[in-house]
Amino acid sequence: MILTLTPNPSVDHTLEVDSLVRGEVLRVHATRAQAGGKGVNVSRALLGAGVPTRAVLPVGGGGGAELTSLLGDLPRVAVPIDGETRGNVTVTEADGTTTKLNAAGPALSAEEVEALLAALDDELSRSPDWVVASGSLPAGVPDDLYVRVARLAASYGVPLALDTSGAPLAAAAAAGSIALLKPNHEELSALVDRALPTVGTVTEAAREVLSWGNEAVLVTLGSHGALLVTGQDVFWARGPRVRTRSTVGAGDSALAGFLSREDTPQERLRQAVAWGTAAVALPGTTVPQPDDVATDSVSPVTEPDPLWRIEKL
Repeated sequence: MILTLTPNPSVDHTLEVDSLVRGEVLRVHATRAQAGGKGVNVSRALLGAGVPTRAVLPVGGGGGAELTSLLGDLPRVAVPIDGETRGNVTVTEADGTTTKLNAAGPALSAEEVEALLAALDDELSRSPDWVVASGSLPAGVPDDLYVRVARLAASYGVPLALDTSGAPLAAAAAAGSIALLKPNHEELSALVDRALPTVGTVTEAAREVLSWGNEAVLVTLGSHGALLVTGQDVFWARGPRVRTRSTVGAGDSALAGFLSREDTPQERLRQAVAWGTAAVALPGTTVPQPDDVATDSVSPVTEPDPLWRIEKL
């Protein structure tokens, strides 16, 4: 069972257009509203694959009511807050270009933060196999929230997968004890404060992060695949070329795939890349279903050439 924590969930509104032209009146070909937030997306993907999951998230106002409705039968613990759950807008173009307009989200009081952590504590006591903490932090939430989450998970012996960015990522990674960090290429570059143009430089950056006391790093590289770095090994894999409809939530689907089964690192990476590849071929924040995932088309490479340039993979 995979438990997820999403401190800043959203209702994601997606608009599909031929081409986004600033200052013009555009014809929208399709619209959809879906439950969003990185941890929510992970839980949605796992649920679709029949993997038991439960989501912990704050909800408030009319946006919270809409989000709750969109979650459908997803098992969840909704922590009530006074603020309004945010709504995000994504514009996707015919060539797959994605433009995101993400609202900041509601401010959480200190009492609401503690209520969210208390709900997580209660769920951790039920011994899930993993806990996923992911996404941005809403206003009023200290940058060390994920450090506290890591300590809480460790107290129950539950491994933590963390997917965030900026100051919250820096704080948690520096504190160590994360079983799996899942930055994308840009986020890892920002974390170590240097450019990472090759497989070798990405690997070195990931190993630096491991030296802080973390166990594994899964770096998603967009259309260039993903790199898994552990204390012993490095693996790289890329999925087949597909027509991109939306990149929103692809990293979340990749993380769900990685956690979807107990297996070898290579097989986990295969699943991650296959799920992420399937996600980009779907509209909005639609998560892949088992029939969408072409696992056999992904072949992980052990110890990839460190001189490979990322943009040429």
